[in-house]
Amino acid sequence: MAETDIGKAAPVTPPRPSVLSLNINSKSALYAAYMPLLRNGGIFIPTTRNYSIGDDVFMLLSLMDDPAKLPIAGTVVWITPAGAQNSKAQGIGVQFKNDESGAEARRRIEGLLGGVMQSGRPTHTI
Repeated sequence: MAETDIGKAAPVTPPRPSVLSLNINSKSALYAAYMPLLRNGGIFIPTTRNYSIGDDVFMLLSLMDDPAKLPIAGTVVWITPAGAQNSKAQGIGVQFKNDESGAEARRRIEGLLGGVMQSGRPTHTI
């Protein structure tokens, strides 16, 4: 009797992370998008795409006058749905991975924001 594959589970390939691009052109826009309270830092990305908490994403982040794009891996940890209170923009909050790309993004963002981070102005998430 020949052996068959019936009943054997096929190997599961994890889904590829979604790729997002975000261009931030001003310090006020960076302040509104940055999420410093997340471990490793994070950023809010306006999007109408559907995501779930825990989804992996890969982003290319352009900061102000710097022509280089920062490649950053992250995880969705916040979702603002369409029609949210206080006219908040629809989108996702992405926590930077605990790796060199996340650390570099956090250093660059916090260096650009400097003392503005202590401001009490509202952001996209809080």
